[in-house]
This record gives sequence, C-alpha cells and structure tokens, in this order.
Amino acid sequence: MEMSAMQPPIQQPALFHYAGFWKRFLAYIIDQIIMSVLGAVIVLPFLAMIGISLWSQDFDPSADFLVTIISMYVSIILLIVAGEWLYYALMESMKGATLGKMALGITVTDMQGKRISFGRASGRYFGKIISSLTLSIGYIMAGFTQQKQALHDMIAGCLVINK
Repeated sequence: MEMSAMQPPIQQPALFHYAGFWKRFLAYIIDQIIMSVLGAVIVLPFLAMIGISLWSQDFDPSADFLVTIISMYVSIILLIVAGEWLYYALMESMKGATLGKMALGITVTDMQGKRISFGRASGRYFGKIISSLTLSIGYIMAGFTQQKQALHDMIAGCLVINK
C-alpha cells in the first residue's frame, strides 16, 4: 500500500467570487422597496386606527395628547426597526439571502462559505448602524477591500458572494 493513499487529501481553499459594491447596492435598493411596501401595509392601518380613536374623542391639545403622539411615533419606529431586523436576519440565516440578493444571485456566508446563523445575521444587521455612522464609508469599503467586505461584514465575519 502506498503512503499517499493513507494521507488525508489536502483541502484546497474555497475560491469565492465576491459580489461587488454596485450589485450589493442594487440588492439593497430592491430590499428597501420591499420593506417600504410591507411597512406601508402594516403601518398605515395602524396609524388610521390611532387617528380615528384620537379624533373620535373630544379634541384637547394638552400635554397628554402630545405624549400620546410621541409614544405612537416611537412605537412605529421600533416596529419598523424590528421588522427590518427580522427580515434581514431571518432571510440571511434561513435562505442565505434576502429577496433583493436572491434576485441578483448573491448570498451571505461566513468566512468559510457556509450559511450564517441567526445571531451572526443579527450582528451583521446591527453592524450596519456603525457602517452608516461613518458617513457610509463602512458601506463604501465593499468597493475597495480585497474580499469586497463592508465594515458590517468584517464585524460579523461574513462574505457576500455570487452564487
């Protein structure tokens, strides 16, 4: 028996075709259109119900009214953020891509090319806050880094690759 037959095969590093900045940007635009439509379907009836209940009572522009309006606004913002977080984190952890990324044939993976967990997808989503706070330089980095990673990809240890 030969010695080479007993040795395990050498693993070749995976060759990935990284998704470029403009492809990722277009996927983001598609996802934001989807989120806007879904947001309108959910938020507008919610606003209508609140508006009807507020105006059906005697209108009294007091401090209570102002507190109610502010709390409704904060509730809607939290609902939108939670909805976006769940959309991105669930889609990327369960399917490997959001609808926008699927439409363009790109997927989010870990550094070894495997599907990411819900926790990693959540970290990637909230890492986008940091990418935005840097005057969006965190996003622009995807056009210039070797693995086409944005700042939030680096934070979460993710790659965005072409299928």
